[in-house]
Amino acid sequence: MFEQNKDWETREKAFAAFSMGPLTDFWRQREEGGFTGVDDVPVRFVRFRAETHDSVIVICPGRIESYVKYAELAYDLFRLGYDVLIIDHRGQGRSGRMLSDTHRGHVGQFSDYVDDFAAFWQQEVQPGPWRKRFILAHSMGGAIATLFLQRHPQHQCDAIALSAPMFGIVMRFPDWMVRHILDWAEGHQRIREGYAIGTGRWRALPFAINVLTHSRQRYRRNLRFYADEPRLRVGGPTYHWVREGILAGEEALAGASQDDTPTLILQAEEERVVDNRMHTRFCELRAAAGHPCEGGQPLVINGAYHEILFEKDAMRSVALHAIVDFFGRHN
Repeated sequence: MFEQNKDWETREKAFAAFSMGPLTDFWRQREEGGFTGVDDVPVRFVRFRAETHDSVIVICPGRIESYVKYAELAYDLFRLGYDVLIIDHRGQGRSGRMLSDTHRGHVGQFSDYVDDFAAFWQQEVQPGPWRKRFILAHSMGGAIATLFLQRHPQHQCDAIALSAPMFGIVMRFPDWMVRHILDWAEGHQRIREGYAIGTGRWRALPFAINVLTHSRQRYRRNLRFYADEPRLRVGGPTYHWVREGILAGEEALAGASQDDTPTLILQAEEERVVDNRMHTRFCELRAAAGHPCEGGQPLVINGAYHEILFEKDAMRSVALHAIVDFFGRHN
């Protein structure tokens, strides 16, 4: 398996040629679909299928992300013999928005994401022809997928890999102050649905000040998706979204002992977005319940920023090998 993945280590050297050639050809093979989520919000997804594949990886993206961004990851997983399905969560990507200002990252209740994902699983994943079903989730998607497994143990998932899961959010203010502000904002609709302090509409940040990836090529490519398709753009979260996100992380930790799905956690060493301490706590709670995470603790990707799966080749390849290795052992 590792032999055919040599290009993972060196892809950035000819990234434009790869993107314009093999990746574009692969993307044309996609099947796009949709279903009606909670409160009649349209939820979109994409899939890549081959007759010869008997396993599927369901990708659960992070906040503001669209499946469009995950083309390269889908390409890599598909070439290893996995079918790939990717959901666009409500309020982002090509799915429906809840507010008139479509840049606001908002959700009625965090459980709406989880219920959408459960419907997606029930309609598209569970009835499929696959022998094995895996989840690969990033950031907010990690909280969504974790809560999904805790609430729906009847849905068979053979293993889950979590990339920088959002079990806690890095805040610039003390915890007590954040909660006080968020609780106050809840009582004022205009404020609770307004941009959280320090955030606003989407804008293209220069690569030099980004805290998501060290890969200039992948960062530029991801910005281009938003430039080419403005409807994909999502800016800062609303006060209500932040409150819901914090509560969701706490709920995922509270339920850590309830789910025994084999779990791998990948952690970014130079994390600036989610709280790495909560990954360790999650692993401790699982171990105490008798079903420890893979390796007993998070696998730290040295030098990586938050978007591990979009990092420079050297870091991304370490993460990808760990993920496919892990899924391979449960296949």
